[in-house]
Amino acid sequence: MARFGGRMALLCGAALALSACVGGPDGPRPETNAAPPPVAEAAPAPAPGQRIGTGSVKVALIVPLTGQGAAVGAALRNAAELAYDDFQKPDLQILVKDDRGSPEGAREAAQGVLAEGAEIVLGPLFAANVQAAGALARGAGKPVVAFSTDAGVAARGVYLISFLPQSEVDRIVEEATAAGRRSFAALIPETTYGNAVEAQFREAVARRGARLVAMERYPAGNPGPAVERLRGVVTGPGAPADALFLPDTPDGLSAVAPALTKAGFSPGRVRPMGLALWNDPRVLSQPAFQGGWFAAPDTAGFSGFAQRYQARFGAAPPRAASLGYDAVSLTAALVRQYGTQRFADATLTSPAGFSGLEGTFRFRPDGLSERTLAVYEIRGNAAAVVSPAPKVLGPSGI
Repeated sequence: MARFGGRMALLCGAALALSACVGGPDGPRPETNAAPPPVAEAAPAPAPGQRIGTGSVKVALIVPLTGQGAAVGAALRNAAELAYDDFQKPDLQILVKDDRGSPEGAREAAQGVLAEGAEIVLGPLFAANVQAAGALARGAGKPVVAFSTDAGVAARGVYLISFLPQSEVDRIVEEATAAGRRSFAALIPETTYGNAVEAQFREAVARRGARLVAMERYPAGNPGPAVERLRGVVTGPGAPADALFLPDTPDGLSAVAPALTKAGFSPGRVRPMGLALWNDPRVLSQPAFQGGWFAAPDTAGFSGFAQRYQARFGAAPPRAASLGYDAVSLTAALVRQYGTQRFADATLTSPAGFSGLEGTFRFRPDGLSERTLAVYEIRGNAAAVVSPAPKVLGPSGI
């Protein structure tokens, strides 16, 4: 497994209060950042067209520094600078380009950095911008490591370093079946996020040899009728399901929980299960979810990064900022270790993966990423680790 250096390993040792994990803003996840305490003003955006470093290997960083997403783009740029310095100024020259939050801007930025000799593109942030920049980069034979959470823009040579819910689904189903849960029910919102996780959930349950005894979908914010349809499956001593999968946002789950309680649902008999979005006080405080399990990154590694980022830039970083740090750290490590094959597809898709701020991750040949995740249990309105994140990734999901 490729490591990002001793300085990064030190960052991973600090403790951090649990908080939900998010990717880029075009994904279905709301931004929730519990630590460190946020400050009133965001870090100022750098001037467009800056360069970080003077090394011989040119790397592009395409993010929105103006327009939609500019605050996150500035944080990604700042995190890139932090990573560059932590890696003791590697042989990199990072060409920072503003895509203005638009596909047209992303195309222009990609054209510019490719003309300047960039060997790899880090970014963009939004899905449409990834498609625009990715088409040009791959046409020139250069890989892309993007920050979007939209799995639909992943492709061979366009790798998503962001946090994707597919890994979370696989991890929670794996842990539940290992603990003896074999009959699953699911209550899934009729949203883009719900659509994304449903297919993965069906596949994960089948792969583990378990049964899907019932699944209901519901309009966002109106779970009542769907809960009633599941009443005989998840309530009462003879309920055929022993686990209930509930992938929704904290807002959505705030409506689901009382509907379950009203229907007589007991989390002591049928274990509730969720994803990283569950790590929110609005979810942790619900009686219907006590004893529930959810999969999420081990967030200890974010703590040192967040504290140092705030000390340097005067603002708490959004969670997406860690992606910028990891992308630059990965690039620097590959330059040091792999010579002319540093950005080859075979190098980037190494099955062993790479060690990042929030655990080990790897890129699949189809452009999606997989990550090591912990499993938490809700106890007394708080989250406690019941299964730590593995140190290494298991066999790929493909």
